Amino acid sequence: MKTRDFPYIALALGVFLLLVVLRGSQIASDGLTSLPLLTLLVVSEFSFFVNAIGAYIGFTQLQKTGFQPLYGLITLLCLALSLYFMWLGIQLWPL
Repeated sequence: MKTRDFPYIALALGVFLLLVVLRGSQIASDGLTSLPLLTLLVVSEFSFFVNAIGAYIGFTQLQKTGFQPLYGLITLLCLALSLYFMWLGIQLWPL
């Protein structure tokens, strides 16, 4: 795998894990979530790091090669997912 392709993989993995976290964090009638809280937090943190790295690699690649619309969109989506997973992890954390 080339480093240039990592944002594509990060975005696909991030979208899949977003569905897992959103589905697993739904509260059932007994007050428990479908997935344990620690699992949800670990998945959110992992997805945050993967998408942040994807955004970083995407931005450095765009600086090296110049702007490409599709690659720029993928990079921005990785950044948005990274920020969303960070916010989601904070929201899941019981205070």
